[in-house]
Amino acid sequence: MNHDARMAPGAVLAWALAAWLVTTGSPAAVAVAVAAVVLAAAVWRRRWARPVLLAAVCVAAVAASCAWRLATVEQSPLVDLARDGRLAMLEVTVSGDARVFRLRGQDSTIVQVVVRRVVVDGSELRLRSRATAFLDGRADDLVVGRRVTLQGRLGPSHDTDRSAVIDVVRRSASSGAAWWWEASERVRAGVRRSVERLSDEPRALVPALVDGDDSRISDEVEEDFRRSGLTHLMAVSGSNLTIVLAVTMALGRAAGLRRLWIVGLLSIVAFVLLARPEPSVVRAAAMGAVGVAALGFGARGGLRALCWAVVALLFLDPWLARSPGFILSVSATAGILLLAPMLVRRLQTWLPHWCAVAVAVPLAAQLVCTPAIAALSGEVSLVAVVANLLAAPAVAPATIAGLVGGLLAVVWPPAGQLCGVVAGASARWILAVGHTAADLDSASLEWNAPWQLLVLIVPAVTWAAIRLASRPVLFTGLALGVLIGMWRPPETGWPPPGWVMVACDVGQGDASVLPVGPGEAVVVDTGEHDAPVDRCLDSLGIHTVRLLVLTHAHADHVDGWRGALDGRRVDQVLVGTSGGPSVRGVPQHEARAGESFALGDTAADVLWAPAAAGEAGDPNAASVVLLATVRGVRILLTGDIGAQAQQRLLRTGADVSADVLKVPHHGSADQDPGFIGQVRAAIATISVGADNDYGHPTASLLALLRRERARTWRTDTGGDIAVVLVDGRLRVVTRD
Repeated sequence: MNHDARMAPGAVLAWALAAWLVTTGSPAAVAVAVAAVVLAAAVWRRRWARPVLLAAVCVAAVAASCAWRLATVEQSPLVDLARDGRLAMLEVTVSGDARVFRLRGQDSTIVQVVVRRVVVDGSELRLRSRATAFLDGRADDLVVGRRVTLQGRLGPSHDTDRSAVIDVVRRSASSGAAWWWEASERVRAGVRRSVERLSDEPRALVPALVDGDDSRISDEVEEDFRRSGLTHLMAVSGSNLTIVLAVTMALGRAAGLRRLWIVGLLSIVAFVLLARPEPSVVRAAAMGAVGVAALGFGARGGLRALCWAVVALLFLDPWLARSPGFILSVSATAGILLLAPMLVRRLQTWLPHWCAVAVAVPLAAQLVCTPAIAALSGEVSLVAVVANLLAAPAVAPATIAGLVGGLLAVVWPPAGQLCGVVAGASARWILAVGHTAADLDSASLEWNAPWQLLVLIVPAVTWAAIRLASRPVLFTGLALGVLIGMWRPPETGWPPPGWVMVACDVGQGDASVLPVGPGEAVVVDTGEHDAPVDRCLDSLGIHTVRLLVLTHAHADHVDGWRGALDGRRVDQVLVGTSGGPSVRGVPQHEARAGESFALGDTAADVLWAPAAAGEAGDPNAASVVLLATVRGVRILLTGDIGAQAQQRLLRTGADVSADVLKVPHHGSADQDPGFIGQVRAAIATISVGADNDYGHPTASLLALLRRERARTWRTDTGGDIAVVLVDGRLRVVTRD
């Protein structure tokens, strides 16, 4: 198929120029663009120069927009006030819904605003400048279009599209926005009400699918969707608009309306109002319109529409040039327009057309997006095509049912909740696909090589995929091989490079290993039996235990001590006040709170080792609690302390914040939410035996970890758990 690519050079050059200009923040380069236009005009009479002129006009238009926008930001009176750190009263209009984040254990809010009026030292300024405001606590009433008066201290902005940041001291109540914004907010609230009786994850995902409200999405879901290649479902994308357009235009056709383009236009306007005119939504509207153009005019017209959409969007908002969402959205759309038709033609020689399309579309999008994904995340997803193929049938029902539920909830809540049940059922399927795909050991591969290398590799893989698509035996065999490799990948070596902690699978017990140096480690607890901890240490290549810590005298923590000694040298034993086994020939020391030690890569502080008789009478409460630091990663090892001991530990004033939490007492229900909240761990490991009689880990504990947005791994389902530090980022690798 011949594609109309005349606009492609201009779109690519305009994109590159915009990315450079918004990064440097310099508007002076507009002169270069003007010179390009003059040069192109000079050769206009030559036939071959017309594409050059078109590209030059695109570049000049985007460059002029960048220059104007950057100059507007730089010349704003807010810039000088922010540079001096002035305290001001500001009348603002909210331009983006408020978002809540956690800061030092407290809720805080960030909101994008347009400043209309500033009063400083009795002087009044009227202006129109964009700024970012930070507030203490929640501010759920700050939604797009509403007006509010702020008093706060101005500071310089590090973003080239913002004139200042505002540290808000106090604010007024928000006042009403225009009727169209209030109407869209009522529908958004209706969507939330329609799913309020669902469980946590579907209740959070449906609004994200319908209108881009991802405020309730947990870190666990976000990480699993990232690993499985479903991240685009958590934000408004062109596919959302395409679904809405398809349904509304189908209804219009069924109703006998002749001017369907009016229905489409109204649908796009309503969609933007509902999902907010943020850059991602404007991008989605443009990409959805490109999809409609492709349906109406074929891939040739679709490619031309895509290039015009890129130039138009960059003209309206040059900062999109460096937006990950924009990069991925354009890449995916280009892949669907250019590659999907070729794949469909070859696949449908042996597959039904609908099946060929279902396979070709996610495959084409993933191939083109792979270099960008590797550059942005350092990973290449292997399961994304399969995950998107499985999740796709549920996306449209969830989106449409959620939207209809939101509309009905405004006038008749019971009907809205009925639609919410349908949307929730579809969302559960999407979540099941995301979690299952992310749990595969080879769901994604780390990409440590330069991402530019993929620009050479991906075309070769694409060529091979197109050639094999018409050969059912080879294509199916390769697909099955990839699936088997993801489900049961070949052994890649153990321990993984960069490990900072391993939670050994010792059944219903605890055993953790911290690296000291080659072949040397600190071992914290040993489990109940000798063989499991011996196997774990052998697999890690540990021949010297520099320190053996026995947190408390319960069998599931200390009775496997002989396995830790088997064929290894142990330099010292550290026990809590409840005691522990005596190891002949090895010096033993009783831990005291406030002590610390440093051995090679590992340093640790003893936070809790109570000597009082009350705690000593309860070995769990008397567990030694260590805060270890391994190559900058903070790891909290908590033994079996329960809620009361956790509260008492907090009252000592100890800093328990950590990157990794070894969950206390195998995930029992005896936990203090305040303690888990203070730890704020990104990763939580649970040492627990399969099918144990205690019901560990409990549902309440798992729910608590989800609320605190800690990603959780369990030895009963994952085996040995290694926490790995790679390029400053924490990852988890498991080994059955």
